[in-house]
Amino acid sequence: MDFGRLRGERVKNSVLQIYEMLHARYGNLDWWPASTPFEVMVGAVLTQNTAWSNVEKAIANFADLSPQFVQNCEITELAEIVRPAGFFNQKSVYLKAVTAWFMEYGFDVSTVQREPIEKLRPELLSVKGVGKETADSILLYALGFPTFVVDAYTMRLCERYILDVGKGYDTVKEYFENSLIRDANLYNNYHAMIVINAKEYCRKSKPFCENCPLGENCAKSL
Repeated sequence: MDFGRLRGERVKNSVLQIYEMLHARYGNLDWWPASTPFEVMVGAVLTQNTAWSNVEKAIANFADLSPQFVQNCEITELAEIVRPAGFFNQKSVYLKAVTAWFMEYGFDVSTVQREPIEKLRPELLSVKGVGKETADSILLYALGFPTFVVDAYTMRLCERYILDVGKGYDTVKEYFENSLIRDANLYNNYHAMIVINAKEYCRKSKPFCENCPLGENCAKSL
């Protein structure tokens, strides 16, 4: 990885420093765990307010995880399929809505990718059940657009590393995007490393600081 290439015109050295330390431990990750772009879309919806292990159980219930199946499936049947992910009645409606949006592009990823992100992101945000994190996850992980995903793990990192990112989703997202070059693979790997490190070391209530790749650089170590 050419770290010099990662620097944008307005570099926040701390953001790059975090990336370098995490990358030294985790390298380039193959993220998000899914077989198809549509499975990523489904996972992005199902992971709302639940653990990923529950999402995996719900995804395993699909005999056919295709947009055509979700489109044609009865809502009650779909709700039972995704029951392990929790809020299954709501999420079945959300999956139908995301699938209907995807249908507008013929269920074809390349067709979606020909559109500008400035058009697609507002479209997704208008879809029932799709918030900013879900929209950016779909755009980045399913469709390969350079948009940084902000979640609870990102916020935790910023708080503990004492990054002056400001408040709110959009402000934090802008901070990271202005600190690095606009590159989907970079954003993908950065967020993936944040998630993995948060699960392994930077846990919410009882962080496991020993052997954390961020070492003594976070507030927990001060």
